[in-house]
Amino acid sequence: MTELLLVRHGETDWNRDQRFQGHADPPLNDTGRAQARALADELAGERIDAIYTSDLARARETAELIAERAGVPFVLEPQLREVDVGEWQGLTRTEIEERFPDGMRSWHERGHGWERGETYEQLAERVLEALERIVSRHPGERVVLVGHGGTIRAIRAHMDESTVVEHRRILPSASNCEVFRIGAENGTLRRLD
Repeated sequence: MTELLLVRHGETDWNRDQRFQGHADPPLNDTGRAQARALADELAGERIDAIYTSDLARARETAELIAERAGVPFVLEPQLREVDVGEWQGLTRTEIEERFPDGMRSWHERGHGWERGETYEQLAERVLEALERIVSRHPGERVVLVGHGGTIRAIRAHMDESTVVEHRRILPSASNCEVFRIGAENGTLRRLD
């Protein structure tokens, strides 16, 4: 069995301000760096065989701090990026409601309302494709995957046999630097925590 530690990146100013980030590339803020260092310290006592991360700065910097403490290099995996929210990137919910009033309703109903972005189904497809490839490279190992709220939600929804939209309605997003442990074996994912 491959053990996967799904990690959401540390806090950014946009997280703090509740702005949709999508593929935007804001770095960690001081709180986010402190969260990532604390997580690196927490994981330091565990064997880590590999680290994969989204190529966006907030995830990459989180992975760098974990990798430095663990003594393991990290691999950039663009397919672990957050969902592309198109025109909503950088906006708060209030700003979205003002500029795209029908979009917010659509987001609550269908999981997306933005233009020129991607759907949660597209997000799930690319994230699960990357996950399958990573697991096949690391049988029986412990692998850290640093991603985003959407990345983790896509994997957890797949495990629960629900859509990302249904999962988003039921459970809150992962907190910054929160870890979810899952096992992958014979094409099946299961919770370990």
